[in-house]
Amino acid sequence: MNLEKIIFGFFILLAFTLNFGFFLGEIDVPHQHEVFELFAAIVVNLIATVLKFGDRTQLGALHLATSLVADLQLIAAAGVWGYNLYVSGVGTTPTVMSSIVSLSGGALAANVVSVVLLIGETLSPRR
Repeated sequence: MNLEKIIFGFFILLAFTLNFGFFLGEIDVPHQHEVFELFAAIVVNLIATVLKFGDRTQLGALHLATSLVADLQLIAAAGVWGYNLYVSGVGTTPTVMSSIVSLSGGALAANVVSVVLLIGETLSPRR
């Protein structure tokens, strides 16, 4: 077994599952979406992004692109949450929570693509 590939796969799958856990629930119900789970998803996605640097193949470029999209969406979700909670004073209304969860859903889609690429790469025959 290759330890590097195990760690790479672990962080890709962990990023996906944390994002999925945050996304799951009614879109406009704040107590069903934990802020610490969003934070964990951001941190793990950033770690996964760092692990994807250095691969100079076309597949590596796609992995990196999906990771960057997920990072951008999750950071935007955290920004919306922080802005509405601490700057505007609106709080986590159903409208705000819908925006946060929708951004997380975009990141989830990017993570799904990344997992599919990982599975495809794993199942492809070696040359």
